[in-house]
Amino acid sequence: MDRAPVTDWATDYDVLDSAYVRDPYPVWDELRVGCPVAHTDRWGGSFMPTRYADVTAVAHDIEHFSSRDVGVVGADEVAGSPSGGSLPVGVGLPPIDVDPPVHTWARRLILPWFSHTRVDGYEAMTRELCDSLIDDIVDAGHGDAAVDYAQRIPVRVISWMLGIPSELSDTFTGWVQDTLEFGHDPERSGPAWEAMAIYFIGAIAQRRADPGDDLISDLIRAEVDGDPVSETHILGTVALTLVAGVDTTWSGIGAAMWHLATHDDDRRRLVEDPSLIPAAIEELLRAYSPVTMARVVTADTEIAGCPVREGDKVLLSFAAANRDPEAFDRADEVIIDRALNRHLAFGVGIHRCAGSNLARMEMRVAVETWLRRLPDFRLADDAVVTWAGGQVRGPRTVPVTLGIASGE
Repeated sequence: MDRAPVTDWATDYDVLDSAYVRDPYPVWDELRVGCPVAHTDRWGGSFMPTRYADVTAVAHDIEHFSSRDVGVVGADEVAGSPSGGSLPVGVGLPPIDVDPPVHTWARRLILPWFSHTRVDGYEAMTRELCDSLIDDIVDAGHGDAAVDYAQRIPVRVISWMLGIPSELSDTFTGWVQDTLEFGHDPERSGPAWEAMAIYFIGAIAQRRADPGDDLISDLIRAEVDGDPVSETHILGTVALTLVAGVDTTWSGIGAAMWHLATHDDDRRRLVEDPSLIPAAIEELLRAYSPVTMARVVTADTEIAGCPVREGDKVLLSFAAANRDPEAFDRADEVIIDRALNRHLAFGVGIHRCAGSNLARMEMRVAVETWLRRLPDFRLADDAVVTWAGGQVRGPRTVPVTLGIASGE
């Protein structure tokens, strides 16, 4: 569907505009000064605060802003689930799209699977996976840091967590891309949601017959107030784990790889002093935060003096908040040893990302392993870097030239 070009970002922004997806930072800078709470009628209509304080305030105000529809693309234009397409009727994506009190126990069910202890248990496997992927790239003599690396790591880690075959990784990757990146296209997102539901319904039935040590089996065994967790809740939570745990993290890894491929000084500094990598990961998360989430206004209120009405949608661009100069010194610069970094890349408030420990580990290990093996990589001279946007923003292609450490 052809869309009219944006002529006024304050009153007609388009989160899927190709220029905005490639480079949204000038738009956010302009809005913070001239119209810190923008509005659009596109994609079902929404408001978008761009200042750190305002995004944080909305995220904390669960009385006026519900999470019942977190999708950036509104249901007026794409029917079905929060990202377009459709899960079976009555199936949501808990805990991300539910409010208290359901949110409280729904989140509690999954938190142990993302604890430091659990995540530490996945680190060795993740490092081995990263080395294996780099082996393939070295053997080929060329590679794409997004397609051949970043996009292959989280899907396999999540597969291990769910106890599903890693050889289906390409299938899961396709579903995730179709439900998030192409959530505005029901011809792609609809079949993807349906295929995902069919697969996980079968996986849940299999675990009931033969339980294992995985998240699906754990949800089946769980009880809430003495009652088992419903089938629809398990299905929604498992689907969320795949969708939210894959695209967000591979976008974060991909953005980190793109930055290091295009900023030689930062790359060299991390190669020479790997102890800086954890701080660098936090800064790269701040600078290239991938996620935008939505809230639905439950009662007439205002955001920084801008009236919003019951039923309105508000987009929480954590990435815009993380570039606010009122919250971060030299906000538009990437400072890889930034000391004070209270970024919102994982959200804020009760819906702060439950999988942040896992995402941080995957990003750190991915960067550490790549820089150890390929310290001199750069963006290829003829590289065509493409970005996806909307719910999750990140690079989809990052062709690079390789540098190989001695002894490899």
